[in-house]
Amino acid sequence: MDSSFDTPALARWGQEPAASGTTCHYEVRFVSLFNGGRGVSFPCDAQGCVAMEHMTERARQNYQRVRSLVGTEYAAPAVQLSDLH
Repeated sequence: MDSSFDTPALARWGQEPAASGTTCHYEVRFVSLFNGGRGVSFPCDAQGCVAMEHMTERARQNYQRVRSLVGTEYAAPAVQLSDLH
């Protein structure tokens, strides 16, 4: 996953137009390998790119920690539609 964006991508970060004219929001989700219903998610674009420059320092540290634990504590990340709105 690439955390850098060009200017047009920043304008649509986390949003892609849907066919019906609504906006879709995405998240990259890391599911725990040991605790089935547990996981961590971060806002991203449709390709799974996270705009780290828009995250708080704590969120950025959490994202980097979770990425470093893929394969040992978390499954490979999956991009999915966000249901937080």
